[in-house]
Amino acid sequence: MRFGHQSLREHTGKRCAWPRVRDECVVAVYRHQVEACAEADPTLLAESSTPHTALARWINLFVDFLVTKHGLAEALQSDDAAFENLHAYFLDRLVPVCAQLLDAAATAGEIVADLDAYELLRGVGNLCIGAGNDSRYDARRLVALLIAGLRLR
Repeated sequence: MRFGHQSLREHTGKRCAWPRVRDECVVAVYRHQVEACAEADPTLLAESSTPHTALARWINLFVDFLVTKHGLAEALQSDDAAFENLHAYFLDRLVPVCAQLLDAAATAGEIVADLDAYELLRGVGNLCIGAGNDSRYDARRLVALLIAGLRLR
């Protein structure tokens, strides 16, 4: 995974001195993007025609986040102390947001009521594995089918 000075500035407004603080820069970009995904929830609920539509739009943001982080999974599982708490941070911020969207859609009678947010995010994450490495694999299409399948008939 590589982040250039321009990419870091675009995401956080900061410049990074490579390689001395590379890990801190990756963490900063990651945190910034997690926050952007987490903060989209109220806006999507307010602007979407239905809670299911808001959920689908938010899941698309989540997929965008996942498929642009090609090397992040390996980094998160490394012994590098800079990455030690990122996975917990990710879960702490995004699982409640997903749960709120699921609750809104279930309360509206649009989707099944017993779906766990962690379970959904994990499933979406698994569908995104390798999405950038295989031109014949369209993770977005499969995720859209998954979200459409949540609807009550």
